[in-house]
Amino acid sequence: MMVELSDVETISRRKYTLILGLALLLASLPLFTVYFVLIASSFSKHMVTSLSPDRLRPTLENWILFFQGKLTTAAGRIYSVWDILRFIFNTFLVAIGVSLICTITSTLAGYAFSRIKFIGRSFLMQFLILLHAFPGVALIIAVYAFYIHTKLMVPRSLWVTYAFIYVIIARAALEVPMSIWIMKGFFDKIPWEVEWSAIVDGASRIRVWREIMLPLVKPGIAAVAIFSFLAGWEDLIYVLVFLPPTEKTLATYIDSLLAEGSLEFVHLPIVAAAGTFYLLPTIMFFVIARKLMIQAAAGGIKA
Repeated sequence: MMVELSDVETISRRKYTLILGLALLLASLPLFTVYFVLIASSFSKHMVTSLSPDRLRPTLENWILFFQGKLTTAAGRIYSVWDILRFIFNTFLVAIGVSLICTITSTLAGYAFSRIKFIGRSFLMQFLILLHAFPGVALIIAVYAFYIHTKLMVPRSLWVTYAFIYVIIARAALEVPMSIWIMKGFFDKIPWEVEWSAIVDGASRIRVWREIMLPLVKPGIAAVAIFSFLAGWEDLIYVLVFLPPTEKTLATYIDSLLAEGSLEFVHLPIVAAAGTFYLLPTIMFFVIARKLMIQAAAGGIKA
């Protein structure tokens, strides 16, 4: 009887897993279709709207034209090769800056919230969640007003540099609250005995944090760095508002290609190539982050 009940439970569990998998597949099908059209069109002379051999004939012309700064196959260059490379560099600059600020801040604050008891600790942790709940769009008016007032104190020759610094700090501020919570969770998993043994041997808190705790939370540091990098890489609103029109990122560059009136002369497969290139870091980092999240969910770190 026990064997029969076990077999019934196994069959029902398999059916549930199969139904859940089919449901997820059907729900993801439109998303996969959009990505397929985007990637396939970037290697085709026409937008891939069907599976006909003419539309699926591969070519690298769109990618070459994209890096040459051309928006159509016949028109001249609107942007130079150096302009496109500068847009890519600007995107990396913002993303890396956001990642560095979030990683450094969250590793310090996450350790403090996990290991140090101080007045207002619980309130600050709840306040961080409240800050993370605010969307960046709702805060942009106040952030922009502060930007205008502080910009007047900076020499005109440094306005572009200040704009990049301001965008990086403002965008990182939106990611820091959740990053702190993530790192606190990783620090909480480390047994107290590991830290106390080093403190008893005479190590300072900073030395314990740097030489003992950080190596044990490498998966968490990598996860925070990756997710904050992607947040800076994908940002459109803040870079569009604060950066000068001449200093585009890939997000604002693609947005300008799709602006009202531009679709009349833009060759869409070139835009698809730009969009595919823009997605590459997201796809690469998602594969890495997925493994890190599985490791973190399974316990990840052992002392």
